[in-house]
Amino acid sequence: MNIIDSSGWLEYFSDGPNTSSFSRPLLETADLIVPTITIYEVFQAVLRQRNESDALQSAALMQQGSVIDLTSNISILAAQMSIEYHLPMADSIILATARACGATIWTQDSDFKEIDGVQYIAKKNG
Repeated sequence: MNIIDSSGWLEYFSDGPNTSSFSRPLLETADLIVPTITIYEVFQAVLRQRNESDALQSAALMQQGSVIDLTSNISILAAQMSIEYHLPMADSIILATARACGATIWTQDSDFKEIDGVQYIAKKNG
């Protein structure tokens, strides 16, 4: 199972230099877990940078994976992980969702760099 964090989705949608690193886990939709917080973050970023139509298309593509709602159990786990790893709220929710689902996180976000169960891809400029 795989989770692509918001930075990975945005890299993929913008055809950035690391797109190929995220293509395989994104295209394997049967193994793709999508925390609702990533839909929020990606929709907001695409809406701000482009337009509502593109943002809605992005959200629709994301929902081809298994969307996991924020439950009270994931919330409590996220709060614990936020303190343990010094993560912002959204990142801790993504990590807690990954742990609850037994998924690997794919990301360019350096906040995740040293955490087990994370495939960190250094961001390339270009």
